[in-house]
Amino acid sequence: MPFDSTGKISFDHIYTAPDPRPFFGTLKRVGYGIPQLAKPYFTKLIGAHPAERPTVLDIGCSYGVNAALQRCDATMEDLYAHYTDPAVRALDHAALVDADRQRVHPGGPKFHGLDSSAPALEYALSAGFLDEVIHADLEADDPDSTQQKLLDDVDLVVSTGCVGYVTEKTLTRVARGARPWMAHFVLRMFSYEPIAESLAGLGYETASVGGVFRQRQFVSAEEQTQILDTLNAAGVDPAGLESDGWLYAQLYVSRPEGAAALAAALETSE
Repeated sequence: MPFDSTGKISFDHIYTAPDPRPFFGTLKRVGYGIPQLAKPYFTKLIGAHPAERPTVLDIGCSYGVNAALQRCDATMEDLYAHYTDPAVRALDHAALVDADRQRVHPGGPKFHGLDSSAPALEYALSAGFLDEVIHADLEADDPDSTQQKLLDDVDLVVSTGCVGYVTEKTLTRVARGARPWMAHFVLRMFSYEPIAESLAGLGYETASVGGVFRQRQFVSAEEQTQILDTLNAAGVDPAGLESDGWLYAQLYVSRPEGAAALAAALETSE
């Protein structure tokens, strides 16, 4: 597989299939698990938000994985087992959509998804993982009126891997309207500081949650070498973490006030 502009292996091909089976089949092999690690933090944020039924926007949502974990009361292992099951792999598209819709529990928060992959968004919406989708590149353009209306309804913004591809351009465009809470899992090779500084201009405070979170294994020695070089150039010590063969992320929370208190509360999540 080719490398992308960040030095990581490019998985672009698994985000454009008509359903999530290639996504889960590929990422299972590299132990991709950060949505599972993020789930209890997102659950706690949803419960802590004052909105009666919060609307959650997942940026870089792909096939609605974070929403599926919540709405299907599932784990990543459950989703891997489901989408790699030979019987499920043999289903046609319509039958797979129907099977996935039957896994969704009613109620709970509303989920919106923002992504640049139309096929992934279409599947997540059809399967009932997402209630609304925004197919846009907010790095390049402001949201149109329809997209802005959806963004204005958002109470909590989450992500588990988009930062680094998505920058302060997207996140400030998302934040301008409703001033939603934000929680982003950010690979240690990327700095959250430019985003925190831009959000501060909109009245946000930002704090980090203690600890690190394993995203996935390196695909190759070449990928690991390139990422270690990036970390060293940024002054981030990879010893005992990326040097041992895994990509790691940190969790940052941003909200218009009280981010430090919110981060401290999240550190008690399990």
